[in-house]
Amino acid sequence: MRLMIAAVAAVSLLTAVSPASALTMKECSAKYKEAEKNGTLGGKKWNEFRKSECGAEAAPAPATTQAAPTTTTTEAKEPAPRASTPAPAASGDVIYPAAVAEKYVSEKASKARMHTCLDQYKANKASSRNGGLNWIQKGGGYYSECNKRLKGSA
Repeated sequence: MRLMIAAVAAVSLLTAVSPASALTMKECSAKYKEAEKNGTLGGKKWNEFRKSECGAEAAPAPATTQAAPTTTTTEAKEPAPRASTPAPAASGDVIYPAAVAEKYVSEKASKARMHTCLDQYKANKASSRNGGLNWIQKGGGYYSECNKRLKGSA
């Protein structure tokens, strides 16, 4: 029991005596802005300033007389949920390949599907048979639909 009390006392003493850790980025930024405002940067850029002035033995920037604006809300800010965009509907006739082209069989499966779809897309484009789909577009373009179909047929 005495040994445990002595260990706790030693750890707490060492913690109190150990040097302070480096400044937080917020504190370092405030210190940089203060030095910038006072003209005491000495030509240092942010990274140079941060390395030399915000290390383990650095002191935080002196408190200014102006109070920093604080927010009183305690709720965490969450990004607004994205509205799901429906897949674009192909208008008109769209022709997709039934299987991977023979000339691409020796390639990796994903590359073979991509090249097969690209060849068909180019052929469709010449005859206006892509149904208004672009090769790649938000929500899924020709490549996305073609790739799904070829994966399903494999």
